[in-house]
Amino acid sequence: MKRVVIGAATLAGAGVAMARWLASRHRPPTPVKDPHEHTRWLGVTINRQPEDISRQGRLPQPLAGLDIEVRMNKAAGDRGTELYARPREPMPSGAAAVMARLRGDDPRQMVRKALREAKCIIETGELLEPDRPFATTRPTLPGRVFDLAAGRAPGEGRL
Repeated sequence: MKRVVIGAATLAGAGVAMARWLASRHRPPTPVKDPHEHTRWLGVTINRQPEDISRQGRLPQPLAGLDIEVRMNKAAGDRGTELYARPREPMPSGAAAVMARLRGDDPRQMVRKALREAKCIIETGELLEPDRPFATTRPTLPGRVFDLAAGRAPGEGRL
């Protein structure tokens, strides 16, 4: 019995020492979220001339249905056109922003998706989509998490 108590006390002391050592280490600061992210332009480079992108001053179909600001520039090295967009409506912040992203209501996600679709339609003439998996729902918890992430993927990521 005496050995068990001594072993438990030693183990507890080692745990406390390890916790103090980890707390005292100087870790690099975590990156701070950009406070100006809601005003940033999202952009894609399209392998077409500006005249081919906005015919008669109208935007391509995926972008035309959104309330957004748009600008176009010639891409460097005569490599097409840079198309930029950002939402006009005020961006949610704090917990509301997290909930909007989880629900898929974030205006920036909609703009990202519309830019990708517009690029695809302008360059290829049709909207290309990946093949759908055979099983659409997975009964396990990791499968449901994967389904949720796959459903949100078009609105996330980098352009």
